[in-house]
Amino acid sequence: SGGQRQRVALGRAIVREPAVFLMDEPLSNLDAKLRVQTRAEIARLHQRLKTTVVYVTHDQVEAMTMGSRIAVMNDGLLMQVGTPQTLYDTPLNRFVAGFIGSPSMNFVEVSVEGTGDGTRIVGPGEWSLPLPSRLRAIAGNVTGRKMIAGFRPEHLEIGEASEADTGSFQTRADVVEYLGNQELLHVNAANQDIVAIVDSDNLVRPGDIVKLTLPLAKLHLFDAESGAAMTASSMPVAAVA
Repeated sequence: SGGQRQRVALGRAIVREPAVFLMDEPLSNLDAKLRVQTRAEIARLHQRLKTTVVYVTHDQVEAMTMGSRIAVMNDGLLMQVGTPQTLYDTPLNRFVAGFIGSPSMNFVEVSVEGTGDGTRIVGPGEWSLPLPSRLRAIAGNVTGRKMIAGFRPEHLEIGEASEADTGSFQTRADVVEYLGNQELLHVNAANQDIVAIVDSDNLVRPGDIVKLTLPLAKLHLFDAESGAAMTASSMPVAAVA
């Protein structure tokens, strides 16, 4: 079987006691169950041997679960290098933000309008959220410019914005995918499909009107042209060739 061939190939490599293992998509031909099992075996092997492993994959789940440091590349350019948590929490650009995470990050084309505490991120269809407090220092640099707002499905919650530095928007549930303890909620907001991962206890059904709340600390803002992330301390950072 494919799994047995993978184990034989790994065994042959191990007995040579190499300084570095180079693995080029070793799990790509395995079925889903065997892929998960072999992924865990490779992780245990790495912990036991303490040998450097350079692991090439197009699967972000493999990268996130197996890598201690990840280098994300796109069209020959190095987009970002960091720990899995760093890439998830603080992506340097839209490509990394969309690559890391499943379902992928929601993106909305927006503009920044207003001043001071009243500054808002405004998208199509009267969709808007307050500008996160951490980004107000650069509001003057981005006001009126086309930007891309990004937020992950798992950071959306059903309910009113009850805490400071949170935002919410009302929308209608189009499709609900039941996953047991969770539901994938597809809604139409800002004239596009937005996905939220919510607790299945909410019992949302297609056609229901729901209010989705987002902690603004989890809201990302990217330059519409370069795709670079906007931060309070720096302007967009270019990719490295």
